[in-house]
Amino acid sequence: TSPIGPFEHWPTGSGYEKFYGFIGGDTHQYTPALMDGTTPIEPPDDPNYHLTADMTDKAIAWIRQQDALAPDKPFMMYFSTGATHAPHHAPKEWVDKYKGQFDQGWDKLREETLSRQKELGVVPPDCELTPRHDEIPAWDEMDENLKPFISRQMEVYAGFLEHTDHHIGRLVDTLEDMQLLDDTLIYVIIGDNGASAEGTLTGLVNEFCIINAAADLETDEYKLAHMDVLGGPETFNHYAVGWAHAMDTPYQWTKQVASHWGGTRNGT
Repeated sequence: TSPIGPFEHWPTGSGYEKFYGFIGGDTHQYTPALMDGTTPIEPPDDPNYHLTADMTDKAIAWIRQQDALAPDKPFMMYFSTGATHAPHHAPKEWVDKYKGQFDQGWDKLREETLSRQKELGVVPPDCELTPRHDEIPAWDEMDENLKPFISRQMEVYAGFLEHTDHHIGRLVDTLEDMQLLDDTLIYVIIGDNGASAEGTLTGLVNEFCIINAAADLETDEYKLAHMDVLGGPETFNHYAVGWAHAMDTPYQWTKQVASHWGGTRNGT
């Protein structure tokens, strides 16, 4: 399919009366490839624009409109953000909330995550952490000079996740304000695969480097020079393989490895 069709398999060709969002696996969160129905549109020229907030605004407006016009008619909405797929884009104030919280590295983070999973009862008490594979370096093996950049990647990811949670909360709050929440069934689908290990061993400022087989263009000096803008509109960033492995705790692998959980299943 393309912007000139055929449109049979686009959302509006598959039973949905309204579509607003992007077609594809990912998009830039500040300058997304937006579609309204089957029409390409430009995002607003607003320095504070973010796709997740925009999609939430449009979803809330649609719910209010349909309720005003046909209050007795049930509705279905498929609300699918670009989060938290790469690029990991979040406003700086959300990212900075997590400053220093991942300095312990991915090996320790896996242990901490498994401990919380046991406390929550989502894994058995005797669950053991799968070993880290030789292809994934230990945190202690990483260059000390580069660790601030690598830690920042997870701060950005965490900020992106909380930012998304906030806007989904706005949507749920709207249903509650409209007295629709008790009669609304909400399914939450976390993802169709585990965390992605496409960010190289040290992470990327621009993921297109790896897509175009040019990861060597991002030197350590380049990465450190762009640490402060990571997650901003100047980037198309992705985190390091070790963080992806940690996000798939307690499983063995990551996206791209379909033979194991963590590849075909999200972290618990």
